[in-house]
Amino acid sequence: MDWGTELWDQCDIIEKHTQSGLELVEKYVKFVKERTEIEQNYAKQLRNLSKKYNVKRSSKEEPECSRLSSYQSFLDILNEMNDYAGQRELIAENMMMSICIDLTKYLQELKQERKTYLMEAKKAQQILESTYKQLESSKKRFEREWREAERAAQNAEKTDQDINATKADVEKAKQQAHMRAHVAEECKNDYAAQLQKFNKEQNQFYFQDMPLIFNKLQDLDERRVRKLGQGYILFSDTEKHVMPIISKCLEGITKAGTNVNEKNDSMVVVEQNKSGFERPGDVEFEDYSQGINRTSSESSLGAPKGPMDLLGRNRSKNFWLFSKRSKPTVTEDFTHLPPEQRRKRLQQKLEEICKELQKEVDQSEALEKMKDVYEKNPQMGDPASLASQISQTSQNIERLRGDVKKYETWLSEAGGRGETPHYRPHTFNNGAQETQSPDGAHSDESTPDPSQAIYAEFDDDFEDEELAAPIGKCTAMYNFPGASEGTISMQEGEELAVIEEDKGDGWTRVRRSNGDEGYIPTSYVTISLNK
Repeated sequence: MDWGTELWDQCDIIEKHTQSGLELVEKYVKFVKERTEIEQNYAKQLRNLSKKYNVKRSSKEEPECSRLSSYQSFLDILNEMNDYAGQRELIAENMMMSICIDLTKYLQELKQERKTYLMEAKKAQQILESTYKQLESSKKRFEREWREAERAAQNAEKTDQDINATKADVEKAKQQAHMRAHVAEECKNDYAAQLQKFNKEQNQFYFQDMPLIFNKLQDLDERRVRKLGQGYILFSDTEKHVMPIISKCLEGITKAGTNVNEKNDSMVVVEQNKSGFERPGDVEFEDYSQGINRTSSESSLGAPKGPMDLLGRNRSKNFWLFSKRSKPTVTEDFTHLPPEQRRKRLQQKLEEICKELQKEVDQSEALEKMKDVYEKNPQMGDPASLASQISQTSQNIERLRGDVKKYETWLSEAGGRGETPHYRPHTFNNGAQETQSPDGAHSDESTPDPSQAIYAEFDDDFEDEELAAPIGKCTAMYNFPGASEGTISMQEGEELAVIEEDKGDGWTRVRRSNGDEGYIPTSYVTISLNK
């Protein structure tokens, strides 16, 4: 069924219906806009919430609990929530682009098209009304002239019967009646022509022009409804498209919860806070009845020796677990820390210095190459302009090498076992290591690595030893070169068998599938021990 046939006489209804349809589109666009604002505000609040509880701390202020699985899982949840917020923002953006902007543009086109059709209908109506007015005018004229003709005919007949009327009066009356009859006949013909014209135009108006316009309005309205239906579907599909990613975010939160390992956290607490001290021994009995005069050496025999003595505290005080302890003075060699913690801090400091040293060595190598280029191509630059930078870099390298030796010595004294991070020296002249004096002069000498002596004990660990059964497995989180003796290299993602747990020195003994064994940094892998 079409509007042109079924609703040929309901122009006002059609106009009102199409207008209300356009208003519905506007209402839906407004609804979606408010939904996008809600999504954007929700995403903003989620991001602020994640940022609030995920404050970035400097390395010095990094909490000791950062290695705890519960702490790390909480950070993972915050990161997943941040990603989740990004998906909510994506929903808002896609709704705005695919629904609001698209429907608003389409709505303007429909309004303009509807306005054109209504103007065409109004124009056709005006033409029909104009023709009808002409018909009415010719009809009234025909009616008036016909009455005048009848009156003239009656007057001529009356004059003809009047005995007192002259022949001239009779002729005149007949001529007048004839003239009026002729005019009336012309008006009749004009009225008939106008009537025929009006009927033709009216037929075209009701059977051609208006049905065509109504059908166009029907097509416009159906296209509006179809577009609006697509907008309704997009309202759902926009969110469905990001649901897989949202599901991954939620799965990540679930995984973060399952990754919490209370036993591992307890081991981390022990590892981070173990002092290495022995428990205090029994307080010996001091017998004052054996004599008043005692030598100073005798009086000191009963003095208990415990952690307080090792920490340099007052020996006359007992060691109480819950007593408040004054903060010790921080020293460069970390002797203010317990043995275990000292070893770890020295190892950490040594790694930092080696990284800085590697950076300076790389910079020195780059400067040397640039100087060589300048010497071969003077037009590119003056080699002398690099002298100050080369000298400063050389001084930095010498200073850092001294720090490395110093911390390696302290680490050896602390009983540390492990790999000192190595820097890559730049070499020239058949691989001889090039060193620089503080004044920028160069000398070629082969300098043995002073740290190699520290790792000599690794060699003894694997001599005349049967293969031990693995106690678990681990997966490498980072690449490790394993350049020192006793260590083993590994690549990120590589799985290794755990042979010996970390004994508090930061190193774990592992074995490859091909039988190679060695030590790797515990912090570089995730370990899963057999139950």
